[in-house]
Amino acid sequence: MADNNASAGVLGSDAYSPAEIQDKVEKLGVKKARMPFLPEFMLSIVAGGSIGLGAMFYVIVAADSSLGFAISHVLGGVVFSLGLALVMIGGAELFTGNCLIVMAWWNGQIKTWEVMRNWTVVWFGNMVGAFGLVFLLYMSHFSALNDGGTGTALLKIAIAKMSPDMVTIFFKGIMCNLLVCLAVWLAYAGRSVADKMAGMVLPVACFVAAGFDHCVANMFFLPMAWVLAVTGHVPAGMDVSTITLINVAHNIIPATLGNIVGGAGFVGLIYWAIYRKGLGGLTPLPVKVRATPSIDAQAARPAE
Repeated sequence: MADNNASAGVLGSDAYSPAEIQDKVEKLGVKKARMPFLPEFMLSIVAGGSIGLGAMFYVIVAADSSLGFAISHVLGGVVFSLGLALVMIGGAELFTGNCLIVMAWWNGQIKTWEVMRNWTVVWFGNMVGAFGLVFLLYMSHFSALNDGGTGTALLKIAIAKMSPDMVTIFFKGIMCNLLVCLAVWLAYAGRSVADKMAGMVLPVACFVAAGFDHCVANMFFLPMAWVLAVTGHVPAGMDVSTITLINVAHNIIPATLGNIVGGAGFVGLIYWAIYRKGLGGLTPLPVKVRATPSIDAQAARPAE
């Protein structure tokens, strides 16, 4: 039994507790808020491109008209989780996930201007990364896949996202980042790559399947559709008059504000209130851990 417990510790099969996750998120929040500009901006570009790759993967599924509504939306959501996996495991700075740095702010560890600086730099960096992917995919003729089906799917997605009023988009943004930040929270619970992947997939698939608005994903979807519209890559008879730069902003601005409320308020604030330290919140119980030799020490031990 002792050997089994030791193996479980080495393999990392046990998850971090919610209180431990809260502590990790606070420490990461301080680190993120005080990161130098250049690496922060470059990592933000990586994140924008990563989420765009997940969105691209989703479009391939959406372009298959033979799939039913539920199958296409759920499967599309599962493959879209590639974007968050690249961010969380590969390492990058994503605006929606960084809404959780408010936990360190509420705990008095960082200043308001540091939060605003981080969000501003990361938001614009994400946009640059998403725009860069739009250029690469346009030049690679991605929209021609499936006899132009991927291009048609992109146009339909953009029209659906630009059509609602700003209040509706705002609340779709709230619901989106509530789920995205829960995905981030569950990923932080994992001790291995497999753990992190397993934790993040379902919340991401849920928000995508429900059609909620992620501002960074929309920085890819909407500009990509706009480029197709202005360059004439439109099926005969399709009305793309709603795909304009004004309507791109009409979506992304309220989606961004909703993402902040959903992530910072409905996830960050609530978990901080539950697990905050020294203010009546829950704290992790001390756990006695039996000391075990390190792997290197065991390997170096002479055979008996």
